[in-house]
Amino acid sequence: MVFSGALFDTLDEGEILSLAMDHIAVAGPYSAEAGYLTVDGDLVPSPRNGPVHAVAVDRRVRELAGEDGPVLVPGRPWGRALGLRGLEGLHGYLVVTSRSRPTDAERSLLAALVRHTAAALSVAFAHRRQREDALELHRLREERTALQGRLISVVAELGYQRAVHTLMADVAASGGGEEAITGALHALTGLPALVEDRFGRLRSWTGPDRPDPYPPPDPVRRDEMLHAVARRAGPVRMEDRLVTLVRPQGEILGVLALVDARGEADEHTVLALEHAAASLALELAHLRNLAEVELRLHRELADDLLAGTDGASAYARSEAVGHDLHRSHYVVVVQWSNRTADDSFAQTVGRAASAVGMHSLLTRRSDHVVLVADDRPHARALYEALSRETGTRSGTIGVSSPCDTLDDIPHRYEEAQRALEVRRNSREHYGTTFYDELGLYRILGPGNDYRELEAFVHEWLGQLIDYDSRHHTAMVETLCRYFDCGGNYDETAESLAIHRSTLRYRLQRIRNISGNDLANVEDRLNLQVATRVWKIVLREQAGDPHR
Repeated sequence: MVFSGALFDTLDEGEILSLAMDHIAVAGPYSAEAGYLTVDGDLVPSPRNGPVHAVAVDRRVRELAGEDGPVLVPGRPWGRALGLRGLEGLHGYLVVTSRSRPTDAERSLLAALVRHTAAALSVAFAHRRQREDALELHRLREERTALQGRLISVVAELGYQRAVHTLMADVAASGGGEEAITGALHALTGLPALVEDRFGRLRSWTGPDRPDPYPPPDPVRRDEMLHAVARRAGPVRMEDRLVTLVRPQGEILGVLALVDARGEADEHTVLALEHAAASLALELAHLRNLAEVELRLHRELADDLLAGTDGASAYARSEAVGHDLHRSHYVVVVQWSNRTADDSFAQTVGRAASAVGMHSLLTRRSDHVVLVADDRPHARALYEALSRETGTRSGTIGVSSPCDTLDDIPHRYEEAQRALEVRRNSREHYGTTFYDELGLYRILGPGNDYRELEAFVHEWLGQLIDYDSRHHTAMVETLCRYFDCGGNYDETAESLAIHRSTLRYRLQRIRNISGNDLANVEDRLNLQVATRVWKIVLREQAGDPHR
């Protein structure tokens, strides 16, 4: 009974098995050869097992497969493997040998010891399982709590995403445009929101601290920024801004950004910015499609007007695109030295014309853009607007005289081209020139008799032209520059990049070669007209490479 109490005083299975092996002799002439505990379905030997005959004993125990059975140990007439069983199954084995055959009383005591050991192991195993179950239950409860927290977070996140998506969809559907989108984004994030076009010009700003004036874009830095953002997925921090590109179907239509100087943006800010960019992409793509359709309709009508078309059809089509052809019109030709006359430049011209209040039909040719405008353009407004749009002042604009009927438009187109050509060949290459202000240059326009002009030039400049051809000099060009500079020696010498004395020598040679006196009013007028004809008409017709 004392031994039984000791067994139940501990809950450690290994210690229980060791107590049984230590006290086996109280039941008779016994020795504990080995002990085993069942761990995860396998029999694990006790550290108390002796090394003698260990292999043979271990093999025999495993052969019994959970049953009791004899065990042969040399020098021991009696040996037996006794299973330690409980309600849950086999808890282990106790291998007992005896120096003599045990009596019935000794067998009974051994059986009682085995039962008490098995019972103690059952209690220990049950307690261990209970402890493990409690730990597992605690772990499961912690996992459930964590999972519930994550689910709550996911539900909240999904709710926020759904709310942002719904808000942006409603904003896009409201027709409020870019201002409505930046307004919603500012309300969601608390940060100033802005939209810039592809080239860095501000289109919309909502929130405080808007720069005034807005800094002009740097084309080189702008391209570097666009490439840097395009290489990465999602919004990108660029200095004090969180920037994302608006590029439906891969084409960059603009930039949406949040001003975040303090670095306060979190994942919700990024989410709102991404949803706003998606809504803005739809808005800008829609505007782009409308602009392209309108541009195509305008271009087709303008092309027909420049070529000559039926009046009734032209009036009907102009009403369809919202343009009044019944008013007096002007043909405007625009050419910029650093821009090809492609669709992009045509759109730039259209924006600039709209910005200065010009209502026009627009089309383009290989090297220039043409506007059929319903009012006389301001002398500088369109040129200044285009200079801002393109970032350079190297552009020329020619404007026709007024068109009172549609039949006048093809001829007025030629006038606008002539005005542009005169401007390009003048001392000031860039700016706006009106055909009805050309004065003498109007008689040099297309449609005049080329042979008469050629004869006039030959009469007054023939000797100088021949001299230049034979001696590879520039007497005619020198005379042109002299008249262009109003007879001013210093300006003429500077424009020709020669010394003043060299200019005096050339002018004297011109007098001697031509036989004309520059001091004579009639000679001077005819020579000046002849140089203009030679420069604007004849040299153009001859394809002069120095033109």
